[in-house]
Amino acid sequence: MKTFDEALHYLLTKAKQTEKTETISISDALGRVLAKPIVSTVNVPPHDNSMMDGYAIHSFDLEHNSVFTVSQRIPAGSTPQALKTGTATRIFTGAPIPEGANMVIMQEESEPLSETEIKITAEKTNVGQNIRVIGEDIAENATILKAGHKLRPQDLGLITSIGIDQVVVFKPLTIATFTTGDELLEPGEAPQEGKIYNANRYVLNGLVPQLGFKLIDLGRVEDTIDATVEAMKKAASLADVVITTGGVSVGEEDHIKPAIEKLGSLDMWKVKMKPGKPIAYGDIQGTPFIGLPGNPVSAFATFNLFARPYLLKMQGANVLKAKPIWLEADFDWLKAGFRREFARARLVNKNQKSMVEIYPNQGSGVLTSTVWADGFVVIPEDSQIHKGDKVAFYPFNPVDE
Repeated sequence: MKTFDEALHYLLTKAKQTEKTETISISDALGRVLAKPIVSTVNVPPHDNSMMDGYAIHSFDLEHNSVFTVSQRIPAGSTPQALKTGTATRIFTGAPIPEGANMVIMQEESEPLSETEIKITAEKTNVGQNIRVIGEDIAENATILKAGHKLRPQDLGLITSIGIDQVVVFKPLTIATFTTGDELLEPGEAPQEGKIYNANRYVLNGLVPQLGFKLIDLGRVEDTIDATVEAMKKAASLADVVITTGGVSVGEEDHIKPAIEKLGSLDMWKVKMKPGKPIAYGDIQGTPFIGLPGNPVSAFATFNLFARPYLLKMQGANVLKAKPIWLEADFDWLKAGFRREFARARLVNKNQKSMVEIYPNQGSGVLTSTVWADGFVVIPEDSQIHKGDKVAFYPFNPVDE
């Protein structure tokens, strides 16, 4: 058996980053992965400007006087004249600082004496106060986002703040999948004895697009070796990666394994984890193949824990998995196992603090647990957990991926 870390490391060493890129509008770039870094050609802000509404003055003048004539008015977007010695300038948030001024007194620390005169009432002042200096946020020629960064809403704002309207990103991967198994029914079909509904197909069909990838679902394939071989060929010709669930055992009715071995290669191993354990990786005429377990929860877990980071690396992303959130356990786990366990869990608030609880039935066929839960709690090998212990929690939909 491979350990979880050995299996993940092996899989990631096999992931080859896509070379397919495209240039797209910034308005279409949310969730895409940068193929080239973003370098600023401007300073942000482009000039010293005021952090608030108030009065721009020079510190020397304020040392000798508190009453000033207002010599000009500077709204945002205008070009000011130089500050006249001994005067103040009415200034508004974002407006350029006039030459000759070195501080801004906020409006609340002044008193109007007439339409043209004000009195400064501030008790303490400092040179440079309330001034945003040129390039304070972004300096010209600075790299603001690296290649491999997955673009979030705030990143789009940062890019547009330097005037860029198009970015070079990796083209989304195309993932092909299909279903085999005479025991499977599709939603809407009448129940039949000995048959089950094909939940895995729709779990996988949701997980793939959620990562921003294109999905090709080839549907249900006749449960024969010839039909499976043809489906494999078609999937490999259309996609960057082929992913299936179940059917990779050595049973007489499991055709995926011999079909792949006819067309390429297959490496199967058991992983010291629960749920999960059987994982398959190989290629179909040069196209990567990942075989997930057939149990619904195992398929869900191994996609998130193995396929997701593999696909993200292929997509060119530089963050492949989320950082754990360390929380107190609101449960006891007294049976230490030799496998690493990924318990379905959710966040709760108790005694005004966040804790994590686990679903009472952790069976690999209990798909209800994945709907109830927010993520996985990691139970290390040969370990017990007692209520109050700190545990690592990984959300199903990490925001920092």
